[in-house]
Amino acid sequence: MTRQLQKPTILNVEAVARSRLFTVEAVDLAFSNGARRVYERMRPSDREAVMIVPIIDNEVILIQEYAVGLESYELGFPKGLIDPGETVFEAANRELKEEIGFGAEEMKSLSKLTMAPSYFSSKMNIVVAEKLYPESLEGDEPEPLPQVRWPLDNLLALLEEPDFREARNVSALFLVREWLVKQGRLVY
Repeated sequence: MTRQLQKPTILNVEAVARSRLFTVEAVDLAFSNGARRVYERMRPSDREAVMIVPIIDNEVILIQEYAVGLESYELGFPKGLIDPGETVFEAANRELKEEIGFGAEEMKSLSKLTMAPSYFSSKMNIVVAEKLYPESLEGDEPEPLPQVRWPLDNLLALLEEPDFREARNVSALFLVREWLVKQGRLVY
């Protein structure tokens, strides 16, 4: 059991750097023990994202997408921002249609993850999608996203792929694997 801690008092928040995409803030904090620190973070946003684990014919569908931060193509699940006014499932269905050319009749929310919460407020909703049907929408990707189908009964072998390393993808892999085991659809 974790004990309830007293949050530090925010004394001041100041924008210290801006780009087209990001604003970096300095946050002056006073802790309950008297310590003071200035932390830096990306300006918080209420906008969330979605990552979808599409399942068809006892396989998951992954995509290969260029990751400029690593300057390489990475293997992962379809994902994207939730547009204003969209639900998680509406955004998931839109992203599926844009990135892999399928919609889904059934979706289940598995979890909501954070990434580097000391610096970012971002939240990623992990959704499994089933009963897929062909339907495409024009997306914002600069190039077609190659697809890779991977068998459900060999999911953990993805961890051996050198281009499947992004933490949210690995987390989604374990979440969907546990979900499939609980449903009796996968044994390990």
